[in-house]
Amino acid sequence: MKNIHKAIFLCGGLLLWSCTDLEENLVGEIDRPVSIDEPSTTFDGGGNGGNDALSVAYSKLRDGSASSGGYWAIQSVSSDEMAVTQKGGDWYDGGIWIDMHRHTFGPSNGPINDSWTQQYGAIAACNDLLKTSLDDNQTAQIKVLRAFFYYRLLDTYGRVKLVTTPGQDAPQSTRAQVFTFVENELLNALGVSSVSASMDLSNSPLTTDVNPYRVNQYAALGILAKLYLNAEVYTGTPRYTEAADAASYVIDNSGYVLCGVGCSVPNPGKRPVVDSDPDNLEGYAAVFAPNNQNNPEIIWSIAYDGVTGGGMNFAHMSLHYSSQFTWNLVSQPWNGYSALEDFYNSYEDNDARKKANFIVGPQYDYNGSAILDYAATDGQLELNYTPEINELEPNASRKGGARLGKFSFRLFGRDDQDNDMPIVRLGDLYLIRAEGRARAVNNWSLAEADVNTIRTRAGLAPLAGLNADTFLAERGREMFMEVTRRQDLIRFGKFDDAWWEKTNSDPHKALFPIPQPQIDASKGTLTQNPGY
Repeated sequence: MKNIHKAIFLCGGLLLWSCTDLEENLVGEIDRPVSIDEPSTTFDGGGNGGNDALSVAYSKLRDGSASSGGYWAIQSVSSDEMAVTQKGGDWYDGGIWIDMHRHTFGPSNGPINDSWTQQYGAIAACNDLLKTSLDDNQTAQIKVLRAFFYYRLLDTYGRVKLVTTPGQDAPQSTRAQVFTFVENELLNALGVSSVSASMDLSNSPLTTDVNPYRVNQYAALGILAKLYLNAEVYTGTPRYTEAADAASYVIDNSGYVLCGVGCSVPNPGKRPVVDSDPDNLEGYAAVFAPNNQNNPEIIWSIAYDGVTGGGMNFAHMSLHYSSQFTWNLVSQPWNGYSALEDFYNSYEDNDARKKANFIVGPQYDYNGSAILDYAATDGQLELNYTPEINELEPNASRKGGARLGKFSFRLFGRDDQDNDMPIVRLGDLYLIRAEGRARAVNNWSLAEADVNTIRTRAGLAPLAGLNADTFLAERGREMFMEVTRRQDLIRFGKFDDAWWEKTNSDPHKALFPIPQPQIDASKGTLTQNPGY
């Protein structure tokens, strides 16, 4: 009973803390002023994403972007970042995750179809909204939002239908045609015909207002930078200079800053009696925290909230069942996703991102006592996450693999997390500018300055003698869990390579198949991608 009283007291204390500390205290060594407007209503953690005429369309960003089954899952599990191992009867799921890891997936894979329907559901919401009375700024925002969903389809499936009117059917476009559509929509929203270092955005209907849940000029430029970075894959024509120019414009003109030393938020996951839990999350860790809604590095993000904006459930997807007792989570986790050992080991031990991105080692409960796994089959009852994993299937260790901790957890967390998911953030744009400048003239030394800016934030020494392989590794360490790894591996010619429990795969796997249910429903107007 004493412990119960103590728990009630602590819970009440945390609730009181939550109610009296809704404004984050960002203290940073920032050399430029940043003006950040708070969302119209703030919750205990994540922002609510706004509450205006555009909310219905923006809310579609949450579908599949941070959960198991759909866009995030197929982008992540098909890469060398992570796997969903089969643990006896757990997580076999008809072999869909094994196929995703080994690139043996086909048109009937469920998550591939889920990802398709998530994007077209969002596009339909955008098309509906564009038929209503919107002002120029609102119209531009929704067209950029729709272009972003088409950018995902372009990258994932290649040849898709460009549906721009409610109820409309459309012929299947080539990948180059989809690229041109996305590019034109973004350029029109920016009020320019092309991107250059000296472009003038004064005719853009988009504003420069800082609101992470709405598209501004810098968000549109960020998506354009991503598009141009991958243009050679999509169309055969490189656009690296434009990628660098778009990223550089944001870095040089926007006022957003990297969240580094002194940029911190209170740690919602700190256990009161566990001294090793930090009081605050600082720098890189703060960018992805449950209370990251006002982070000065995030330009455009997906508004997740445990009460009003569900859809992020990384805690469930990754943590062992017994890890519920570490954060006293409302529900038991599912013990599914874990990082691959080689990817985990690619980090230096003193890399701040390694500590922020992964959960490894012995696990302790809310009071600091060891957590036991009474169903353990290896004779080791204590829950201890090991970076190594014995096998992909059929009997992977229940404790094997570093767990996904980048979007960190809060005490007493609900089934849905509060962490916002960045779509465009300044750290990514530094790396896009670096790669764009290097690839434009085939000189990787031109990437070193921006790469070392990112490494300095991670507490690492500068790199010299950068090449394509070392750049890719550095980009992977920074962008873990942010759904860029698959397209990065494709762009660097590595997606077909062998890695843990995967042999070399056929190059046609760089595009996912058009889902069979969509082909069946199209009455002959959708055809399959080559190789499937």
